[in-house]
Amino acid sequence: MARVKAVWGIDIGQCALKALRCRRDGSEVVAEAFDYIEYPKILSQPEAEPEKLIQESLEKFLSRNDVKETHIALAVPGQSGLAKFFKPPPVPTKQIPEIVKYEARQQIPFDLEDVIWDFQQMRGGTMHEGIAMDTEVGLFAMKRDQVYRALRPMRRCGLELDTLQLAPISIYNFVIYDLLQERLYDELDPDDPPDSLVVLSLGTETTDLVITNGFRLWQRSIPVGGSHFTKQLTKDMKLTFAKAEHLKRNARKAEDPKQVFQAMRPVFNDMVTEVQRSISYFLGIDRQAKINGVLLLGNTVKLPGLTQYLAKNLGYDVIPFDGYTRLNGQEVVNSSAFRDNYLSFGASYGLCLQALGQADLKTNLIPKEMVTERLVRAKKPWALASVASLLLACSFSFFSAYSDWNGVRKEKNIGGVTWGEAENQVKQAQSQSSAKMGEHDAKKNNLDKLKAIGNQLVSNGERRLLWMEMLTALNNNIPVHPVDAQTPHSVFLDPEKIPFDKRQDIQIRYIESKYYEKLADWFTDDVAQLYTKNKSELQRLYPAVYATRFPEEVKEAAKGKNSKKKAVKPDGDGWVIEMEGFHFYNTLEDGKGHLSEEFVQRTLMRNLFFGKVQLPDGNYSLQEIGITYPVMVKNGEVEWEHMESTTGSNSGLAGGGGMGGGMG
Repeated sequence: MARVKAVWGIDIGQCALKALRCRRDGSEVVAEAFDYIEYPKILSQPEAEPEKLIQESLEKFLSRNDVKETHIALAVPGQSGLAKFFKPPPVPTKQIPEIVKYEARQQIPFDLEDVIWDFQQMRGGTMHEGIAMDTEVGLFAMKRDQVYRALRPMRRCGLELDTLQLAPISIYNFVIYDLLQERLYDELDPDDPPDSLVVLSLGTETTDLVITNGFRLWQRSIPVGGSHFTKQLTKDMKLTFAKAEHLKRNARKAEDPKQVFQAMRPVFNDMVTEVQRSISYFLGIDRQAKINGVLLLGNTVKLPGLTQYLAKNLGYDVIPFDGYTRLNGQEVVNSSAFRDNYLSFGASYGLCLQALGQADLKTNLIPKEMVTERLVRAKKPWALASVASLLLACSFSFFSAYSDWNGVRKEKNIGGVTWGEAENQVKQAQSQSSAKMGEHDAKKNNLDKLKAIGNQLVSNGERRLLWMEMLTALNNNIPVHPVDAQTPHSVFLDPEKIPFDKRQDIQIRYIESKYYEKLADWFTDDVAQLYTKNKSELQRLYPAVYATRFPEEVKEAAKGKNSKKKAVKPDGDGWVIEMEGFHFYNTLEDGKGHLSEEFVQRTLMRNLFFGKVQLPDGNYSLQEIGITYPVMVKNGEVEWEHMESTTGSNSGLAGGGGMGGGMG
């Protein structure tokens, strides 16, 4: 939305038209102009013609004020609309519009199609993980026919309205911005809310009562206003309405002021009673609210004795109001005409604040169809220009295409050959080319089939070679007892010379393999834990070799980072090789057995992690030929009574320390 440069806030009352023009100057609001046009007759008088009087006042306003390129905002009386406030349950913020729509059907006593309505979340609620907590929502509505009736005089004068707001809401915006501005930046404490202020805007026919603490709002239209004093005087003193109005405004100059005040006393009492009843009702629905004073607005406040009577009988202090503290523009604010009527410009000021983006409540009761119509009308010149440009482009395109077509007609003769004959020659060439391409594709497909068969035959040999390389690597890295260089490993060792319990080798019972489409299915959390345990043990035994094999882990540990991360699971498919074996190399101490799992770690697991293998085409590490993730998954108990002692002693021979393992 484009930023508003200047705005006219117009309040069409029962007695006069009040208008205020403001603009933004940085963070300040500056008054540029104002107008106060009093009607010849009060609109509620029996012989008055309201629409005609409003029309004439608007024409007078337009004749002496510039409204070009300004935002126009209008306030309508509070009794013309409906304002409801409710607290939805804790729900995500995006669900609030649906809840409001449901609440609108319950609260508005008309079909929603016959109503213009809008809503806004009030300040003071809290958000917790996207959930609106303790949020109050304001719902504002007017009947569609009342909206169009209020807009009719404006449209007849050619004024296009941008904002339509209820007068009590405009007054609330002015009070929050100008009198309670420090609360705009505070947070609401639900258990200890700030004191509330009662604002009485005394109009001609009604009095708008607004109660707010800076966060919450409650309003009501009281059916007692300035004209009721006039009507009471016409009744008791047998005067015409015009004479009674003049007497009311000049009561202190009357021949018998006491008689005048005595005649108006019932209206004073009615006003106090209505205000007290409204405040009591509010305090009944908001038990924590506290009233700290009453602010009086409207020219009716000038009625002699009214302020003193309200201060004495309401039971609350009447707060003096001397002017708008945050409204700049000294030429306007200090002018005598503005000072004479400053009490009646509260709604106009609030309208300007809303249009300038400085208001707390920003609801707008302008019909959407009117906004759409205005947007369409604003875009019509651009649309016509676009259509004209499109037609011009189509014309150029047509003539360009016609020129191209005319140059390639079949009858067109170029160099003794017509375009049709040239096309036939090209089609024959294309037909021959397509036939040759078809033959080429068929031969190429046949060649691809032969290549696939050849690759299949070659790959079978390569797979057999891979298994031979894998078995060679395992065989070379399974520990055997060290002998002299002249004795091959295949020679049977004499048990008398090298007892079984002294042999540093591992006997393999079997080797199995299984294919996995997803190696991660084999590498479960239990397997990962064993794999991490094996790595930690090898890091303890061979720190230097481990640092070469796993340099990144060592660097992270040196930096103080947590190195106990989950092992990275193998990705893709592959084979899992399982070996099971045993050894007799167990320590004997005082005839008692002590199994050292460390022997397997220092031999087989060390080789599988750090070992290498000599192949015909070079020397490779086991990782380079694809042997990774070695895990000792099972360590069997030592079978001390498995074999009898070869010496005849009671200590016995430590029989076969069991071992099982797997590799990915």
